Amino acid sequence: MEAARSEKSPAVQGPVMPRTRLQVWFIRVCSCILIWTCLVQLVSVGELWHPRLLTGNPGSTKMSAHEERLLPAPPLLPPRNYTSNGFLKISCNGGLNQMRSAICDMVTIARLLNLTMVVPELDKTSFWADPRDEVRIVKRLPKRFGQRYGYQPFVKAPVSWSNEQYYLQQILPLFAEHKVLHFNRTDSRLANNGISLELQKLRCRVNFHALKFTPQIEALGNKLIHIVQQKGPYLALHLRYEMDMLAFSGCTHGCTKDEAEELKRMRYTFPWWREKEIVSEEKRSHGLCPLTPEEMALILQALDFSRETQIYISSGEIYGSERRLATLRATFPRIVKKEMLLAPEDLRQFQNHSSQMAALDFMVSVASNIFIPTYDGNMARVVEGHRRYLGFKKTFQLDRRRLVELVDLHHNQTLSWDEFSAAVRLAHETKMGQPSQRRVIADKPKEEEYFYANPEECLCEDTRCADLSPIWNATMS
Repeated sequence: MEAARSEKSPAVQGPVMPRTRLQVWFIRVCSCILIWTCLVQLVSVGELWHPRLLTGNPGSTKMSAHEERLLPAPPLLPPRNYTSNGFLKISCNGGLNQMRSAICDMVTIARLLNLTMVVPELDKTSFWADPRDEVRIVKRLPKRFGQRYGYQPFVKAPVSWSNEQYYLQQILPLFAEHKVLHFNRTDSRLANNGISLELQKLRCRVNFHALKFTPQIEALGNKLIHIVQQKGPYLALHLRYEMDMLAFSGCTHGCTKDEAEELKRMRYTFPWWREKEIVSEEKRSHGLCPLTPEEMALILQALDFSRETQIYISSGEIYGSERRLATLRATFPRIVKKEMLLAPEDLRQFQNHSSQMAALDFMVSVASNIFIPTYDGNMARVVEGHRRYLGFKKTFQLDRRRLVELVDLHHNQTLSWDEFSAAVRLAHETKMGQPSQRRVIADKPKEEEYFYANPEECLCEDTRCADLSPIWNATMS
């Protein structure tokens, strides 16, 4: 730097010495480091303000005004220097989205109780990222707490749907004695409602900004999104008509007698599954079964989707395979699946990992123009929450109880096609992912609306969600 100043100063006496190669190289390296530092800072600030949850070619689909409104990340809690009260080990159980929400809850609980968190053990290692310094995280327990030293952590499953007071009064005192607690079940251990605003926002910050899939999943998911978008706008149909779902729900509508017996045998194979004898039609009439591919063909027509609509099937192997998809495919021929769009070598590394395959469907579903789940499981609810966070993107919450009633009335010719389609549309005018207040049911937390499906505290700052009225433009035209 001194040499550079001497070249520009007329007051300097004597000849100007030429720069050596080492000096030139040093100046170039310093300049590159400075430029890259500035770029990284700009990108980081940009991602905080406009979260890049998905990449791809945004110009390849037509988005309505309300879909383009991205929300800033909830503000970070005040920085703190705390003395850890102990170590929290967690084992996440269940499927991909069940584990995802569990991690968000456990980070929130660790923050509340001033705990050091050990990187979670997952059923299938699909994702994990450091949630932005809210919680101290270590890869493994210190050696003094290892089994080689005769230490056994205290193993416990917290009570489901518990609030802050439960963790402060019942769980925190255990750390004074044990120092390490191992939560061996983490699904639905934090209440949907009655949680302080700052902790609710922390759940959102972990879910929507910190928690990411592995680079391999992110890269292939973005590639898949790009391929689908190149073909035009699309509807993601989460067709939960898979063998495990049908076996354990006992839903056999539309199946052959042999198929129904096969599903029953599968249910009896698992001793932990409590409900064995199930009356399928009774369960279906109460809206407790996933809609069949044939029913969805009728419902999509009634909702006025055209034959040219591109439909991405977001699910695993459909029970009955192509035979059960025949009616849907005949009605909507532009049906695609990840197996049709990606080369076998692309999917090979994920082929035997159902959670990782589900992660690809998750990404494509979040990015879709319209999302329609046929059953309200964890995947459907967590995708719905992400789409709300991305600007209330259109998501149909199908009223299955009403729909099976209408389908049966149409099939027995009690309802004409015009009456049927009008009734289907009327039933879903307010069930398309519009802003709304989360439904609370006193003393029945399992029946309440799920926090991750409608994280209201993170969506509406200066007004109530119910007071918002965005323009609902057609997004598939």
